[in-house]
Amino acid sequence: MTPPANLTDLGYREVYTSGQYYRNRYIASDAAYRIDGVNADLVKQSQIAVSAPADTVLQNSAQGFIQALYPPVGGSLDTQTLRNGTVVTSPMDGYQLIPISLVTSGGGSEDNGWLQSASGCAKATISSNNYFNSAEYMNYLNSTTDFYQTVLPVINGSFSSSQDTFKNAYTIYDLINVASIHNSSFDPSDLITPDVFHQLRTLADAHEWGLAYNSTDNMRAIGGMVLGAQIVQFLNATITGAGKQKIAVQFGAYGDFASFFGLAMPDLDAVAPELKGVADYASALTFEMFTNSSTAVTSASYPAEDEIFVRMLFHNGTTSNISEPELYPLFGSGRDVLSWNEFTTGIGKFSVGTTKEWCGACGNTTGTCAAYQPSNAGSSGSSSTTTAASQRESGNGLSPVVNGVIGAMVTLAVVLGLEALVLLVGGYRVVSKKNLAARAGEGVTRGDGNGVGGLKA
Repeated sequence: MTPPANLTDLGYREVYTSGQYYRNRYIASDAAYRIDGVNADLVKQSQIAVSAPADTVLQNSAQGFIQALYPPVGGSLDTQTLRNGTVVTSPMDGYQLIPISLVTSGGGSEDNGWLQSASGCAKATISSNNYFNSAEYMNYLNSTTDFYQTVLPVINGSFSSSQDTFKNAYTIYDLINVASIHNSSFDPSDLITPDVFHQLRTLADAHEWGLAYNSTDNMRAIGGMVLGAQIVQFLNATITGAGKQKIAVQFGAYGDFASFFGLAMPDLDAVAPELKGVADYASALTFEMFTNSSTAVTSASYPAEDEIFVRMLFHNGTTSNISEPELYPLFGSGRDVLSWNEFTTGIGKFSVGTTKEWCGACGNTTGTCAAYQPSNAGSSGSSSTTTAASQRESGNGLSPVVNGVIGAMVTLAVVLGLEALVLLVGGYRVVSKKNLAARAGEGVTRGDGNGVGGLKA
């Protein structure tokens, strides 16, 4: 995608609405799946971890989400009297400040192109580029030439005729989608009919999936590998720390969603083919860790690992009480709930969880990775942490025998899906396309759509 990218009012509302949903699900005093021991109204900093890439859109999206997760308190009723008698009231009619940790690695910026070169992983770059030499890609490129030329009058201010091909399927779709939402004078000739728009979306889905995952050349899914490791690392820390950190939220990019689904769901075509499409703004990937034990979940009394279970939920687009996330089975199990051992074993088959592992998998030997060459072997550093939440089950949605959810990860990804138990795709942004580059697979922005498109060309 090309700069500048900005969070719009619509995008702000989307992430805020999703934040309200997750507050009502996990945090509020009457939450349906209340996190065991979490503060309901006044945030306790040690219970929550929020992170986002060093990117304006993603950071602002994260801020909008947590403003709803823990709404303002205080205001004119919250005053402090200083020693000299001065009475001070809180600004902005009340607030709660929650720090957002910045993640500087990888390609988690709204202004980055999609290609894996943005992640710095050498083998991922090669793997993604292999897509452009594949029979699948060439078939799409050649069979859609005439179709893309029919939409050229709509995009000729940003794309030349030679750029108006499947090679730029996502940027073309994204430009048209954003214009259809924000530009009142869009398409005066009515060239973009519903059928044409659907075709643009499904071609963009096919293009991005081809870059995100391939079962025989899966290094392009490095983002999903890192995400998997971070999910386990956070949930394991919840277990070993007896649930002291209860909420973790990380914003990132949609590509990691697709990569993770490909790695973790080998039966994806059969059980959830819709997940092969590009996730919409404010989409959320959630991992809930819970127990069937009747033992209260406290720091002094915590379930054994064989009493801990995990399930994954996903919602495409803004999550709300009238549009909630759905359960999905992992690792071809056909089951919505897995034991902790099954979950960690499944993730362990593809995860990349340390700097040393990342360098080895990617084949990188310079910079940070130089320390892990044979002559400079050293201890490995850990990847960025994941997000999660610990909670108590109220009986809505899970089996009545479930006593408490002891860890829930909600990953929030704005466009480039990263890691967390709540992964939320952020809101709309407006991107300047005047000097749009014609590099293969370059991504721009996504619309909210009514669902993830299929792969029919």
